[in-house]
Amino acid sequence: MTALKNDRFLRALLKQPVDVTPVWMMRQAGRYLPEYRATRGRAGDFMSLCMNPELACEVTLQPLERYPLDAAILFSDILTIPDAMGLGLYFETGEGPRFKKRIESAADVDALQIPDPEADLGYVMNAVRTIRRELNGRVPLIGFSGSPWTLATYMVEGGSSKDFRRSKAMLYDNPQAMHNLLDKLARSVTTYLNGQIQAGAQAVQIFDTWGGNLSSAAYQEFSLAYMRKIVDGLIREREGRKVPVILFTKNGGLWLESMAASGADALGLDWTCDIGDARSRVGDKVALQGNMDPAVLYAKPEAIRSEVARILARYGKGSGHVFNLGHGITPEVDPAHAGAFIEAVHELSAVYHAN
Repeated sequence: MTALKNDRFLRALLKQPVDVTPVWMMRQAGRYLPEYRATRGRAGDFMSLCMNPELACEVTLQPLERYPLDAAILFSDILTIPDAMGLGLYFETGEGPRFKKRIESAADVDALQIPDPEADLGYVMNAVRTIRRELNGRVPLIGFSGSPWTLATYMVEGGSSKDFRRSKAMLYDNPQAMHNLLDKLARSVTTYLNGQIQAGAQAVQIFDTWGGNLSSAAYQEFSLAYMRKIVDGLIREREGRKVPVILFTKNGGLWLESMAASGADALGLDWTCDIGDARSRVGDKVALQGNMDPAVLYAKPEAIRSEVARILARYGKGSGHVFNLGHGITPEVDPAHAGAFIEAVHELSAVYHAN
């Protein structure tokens, strides 16, 4: 494989020295970019775009053509695993993801098969291989998956939910069925992420989007425990380098110490956490990624720059910080504002890395 020309993202995740704080954005390949909308229009719909390795590569690389980002992230969806398990993923306009079948009973859980990365999700593995080839060492490629709890909520609810009533009813009424589902999902995510790593992903992130909706006890038992299992089962070295693992639980600031003990290399933070407080709580155990409120990108560039400066100052000197948004960039953001954000991170962070 081609040597990396810019490895500061990987170095920061491992708390190694860097020249400036690396930056990427969750959902950086997305609807805020007119070129993405054009490619999606050519694909026909979102899933057709995900399932075409050449077009998935095209949209993955689009933000890197505009901005000096320090990482690319695979263009895909967190719901590829439940789809490969036979639940029939589709998207309703304005309503988000839906499944033709949903998990309603222990028997439904027992019937689920663990997907094979190449046989059942080969389009994702082919996208990873295509992106790595086209990146040609420019920046590292991030692979990802949803967390078991997050995937389970979609599978039990049949799609998105505001209150998770079915998922939580199963958790409390039939905890064994929920544990069986989460165990199958943990095994599926482990093989899926290892498939991405073998195909060329150089770091991986587990998106626990809905873990923060659990009680503290339920989070430990039904979300974090299964992410730990995944971390324990991942390939951690490839191509002569360590493969860092990032855990991101949205609204998970209560549990940073437990997350830092998971074996992951880095924790993603949403914008409700103070990154300076988070750093003092986790110490040297993990790097931190985040954590600007995505809505700041609606403001003028001067205000964006000011917020970047504040977050950098709160983290302070030294490596171990990957700058990112606290969640995904939103479709209405002006691409020029995203550019101002990335420029501010690189320009203002150099002082924190000077000897």
